[in-house]
Amino acid sequence: MMLLPDERRQYILEQLQRYGKIQVASLASALTVTQETIRRDLDELEAKQMLKRVYGGAVAYSHVNQEPRFEKKSGIEHVAKQAIGEAAAALIQDGDTIVIDVGTTAVELARAIRGVVRVTIVTNSIPAAELLNERLEAKWFDGKVIMLGGVTHPEQKSIAGALTCELLARFRFDKAFISCGGITPAGISDYDMEESLCSALMIQQAKQVYVLGDRSKLGGTPFFRICDLDKVTAVICNAPLPGDWARSGVNVGWITT
Repeated sequence: MMLLPDERRQYILEQLQRYGKIQVASLASALTVTQETIRRDLDELEAKQMLKRVYGGAVAYSHVNQEPRFEKKSGIEHVAKQAIGEAAAALIQDGDTIVIDVGTTAVELARAIRGVVRVTIVTNSIPAAELLNERLEAKWFDGKVIMLGGVTHPEQKSIAGALTCELLARFRFDKAFISCGGITPAGISDYDMEESLCSALMIQQAKQVYVLGDRSKLGGTPFFRICDLDKVTAVICNAPLPGDWARSGVNVGWITT
């Protein structure tokens, strides 16, 4: 298995999340590289506080920022999330096929969808799917809701994993609405690896990509990178594009609520 350096490090992190501990020798064998190459990868990941080096390998880093539970996040910047949801919903047109990923802002988007017809909505957010079904039954909009299958993540009320990605690969979307844990000039990122992989695939399968993030997400760099900022059609935020980002040449659509 020959991978580029970034792909190799992503593989290492995936193995670490799965098994809790990884060995230099087994990684070198699986990736068909030298043990010295793996050691350099582990050193770089440790410098970014993504793992902790131990004799012969690495273990999970105990101080990596943890994502708050869904219920706790719901109360953070709630008014801002409502406004972001309304702005995102205004972009949905009759006949669109859209995908909504997980998170509390995604739920506010689901709550704001109204008045459109023949819309197909795909999501891996359990509360968003429940809310969309209720609003579909109440005829707030017309269309259908598709809930993705996979492994449930109870703390974040989401579904993710290999099956979810396999299903996503079969879709093509007009618009993707992506929540995240952090936005920087380099890109967007989030806390959970499996959820982030699903979000990255949603982005690949969409014609237009809208990132939903309140001001608290600006400058944040959670655990797992989702995509570069140049893959994004626009960021929807309750704060304007930071001046230093604009001066440094960041060129991305920005919708301020």
